[in-house]
Amino acid sequence: MDIGPVRIRNRVILAPMSGVSDLPFRRLALRFGAGLVVSEMVASREMLRESRQSARRMMFDGGSGPVSIQLAGTEPEVMADAARFAVDRGADLVDINFGCPAKKVVKKATGSALMRDVPLATDIMRAVVEAVDVPVSVKMRTGWDDGSRNAVEFARIAEDLGVRMITVHGRTRCQFYTGRADWDFIARVKDAVSVPLIANGDIASAADAEACLAASGADAVMIGRAAQGRPWLPGGVAHYFRTGTVRPEPELAERWTIMREHLDAMMSLYGTNTGIRNARKHIGWYLAGVSGAAEFRNIVNNTLDPDVIFGELRRFRDMNLSIGGA
Repeated sequence: MDIGPVRIRNRVILAPMSGVSDLPFRRLALRFGAGLVVSEMVASREMLRESRQSARRMMFDGGSGPVSIQLAGTEPEVMADAARFAVDRGADLVDINFGCPAKKVVKKATGSALMRDVPLATDIMRAVVEAVDVPVSVKMRTGWDDGSRNAVEFARIAEDLGVRMITVHGRTRCQFYTGRADWDFIARVKDAVSVPLIANGDIASAADAEACLAASGADAVMIGRAAQGRPWLPGGVAHYFRTGTVRPEPELAERWTIMREHLDAMMSLYGTNTGIRNARKHIGWYLAGVSGAAEFRNIVNNTLDPDVIFGELRRFRDMNLSIGGA
């Protein structure tokens, strides 16, 4: 799939997830076959201050494929400067966040709050598109609430301004993640624009992805929460699109190896203590449904000693492998 001059290797994209899709997670998703990974959301002013946190969120592996950096903010000029900054540091695409429903984001009148301020959102898109030579994309919801589902209007404006790709999460902001994503509504957005349209929401398997494409008519899918603890999922869906066969989930022994690699990478990136704290939620996701996981998580959540964690990890792995896993 082509986004302007940028070639994406397949039609499955890993969603930007704050506190989740950092460099170690994106690296794994790419290795398992995701077509594109998007950085965690970076606040535009934070980026321009070149804070340590924003630098980590923007980190990527050179040569691993196109780099997409997602920006958030409310000031068109600052967003434009941040986009230039991102491109100067290697971004191949710049994504604008109009979809984040988090209260702390909306409170600052950014993310999905901008779907209630179409004039300001228009100014932001225009400023960013004019600021950079790389393709600009946007990610949005269907609207703020059921009474203002304005994604069709929003998407038309975006395309007219020169945005080259649009992603729609099939819920309103006020739904957060409750109910079902409305793939049929995404089809209305697809019919309104000619640029690539990406469908997002409730895609947890190859079958879900196939059904989503059929209902929405989208050009590709974006997978978010379902990939937590399953960085191989986007690549597995891409494999299904390419071959028509479902790639088996990794065996339990391989999942242990992936989890260990992930934890090592997080400690390397953040330092031991912060890396372990940040990894705890990932460990919980990897172990969902595995016998004895609650006891293991309790140990992990009460220590910052990597020797203890890795020792318990080996013990827990061996115990589960000896009984056939879960």
